[in-house]
Amino acid sequence: MKTNWKSRTKAILKRIPFIASVGKQINRRFFSKVFPGSQKYWIQRYDRGGNSGAGSYGKLAELKTSIINEFVRRNNVASVIEYGCGDGNQLKSAKYPSYLGFDISPHALSLCKYLFANDRSKKFKLMEVYRGERGDLTLSLDVIYHLIEDEVFESYMRRLFDSSDRFVIIYSSNGEEQNEPTVPHVKHRKFTNWIDENAHAWRLIQYIPNKYPYSADANAGSSADFYMYEKS
Repeated sequence: MKTNWKSRTKAILKRIPFIASVGKQINRRFFSKVFPGSQKYWIQRYDRGGNSGAGSYGKLAELKTSIINEFVRRNNVASVIEYGCGDGNQLKSAKYPSYLGFDISPHALSLCKYLFANDRSKKFKLMEVYRGERGDLTLSLDVIYHLIEDEVFESYMRRLFDSSDRFVIIYSSNGEEQNEPTVPHVKHRKFTNWIDENAHAWRLIQYIPNKYPYSADANAGSSADFYMYEKS
């Protein structure tokens, strides 16, 4: 029987607090030097043929769109704005009367425009050309934990809430305990703290835990849950 030495060594090191701590610090320093920043990372990822990630495909994408479709129908939502539309794959089964998707990647937007070339209800724009557009509902799906820089997170959250007239839906993790220094493009945050401190006009009206919780396989589950907010 083969021994998984990598796993055993990792387990042993975790039992030695000092070594584990030093290892994490080294990893953080290394990745902070090579990581280009959240915006450049995603632009480069799409330019190199990458996609929006496992959460935008398969059963996880189906779960998201089915829940949002029902929310839109039940609340008579007329217009939807999404910040971070990605490659558009999870939008294929969405049923929104009017949709505007923003993203930082020109290549990702090109994919979206190609996919929905014959769908006049959907439009796509670069984040840098945002001009105060507003909607009944704004969406943030699998985005918040990819906002590495604090100033980027702050700006994103303010726009997410300030540009909605009625509802905000967030699909994200909500805690810092899952952060790993070896995953430079992920930074889990307790984003509800920001909302409590900065979005006083909003109240949480529904929380839906993930039907497929994360269990070491990003294709099979996710650490993100649904948070629905209404303007009071």
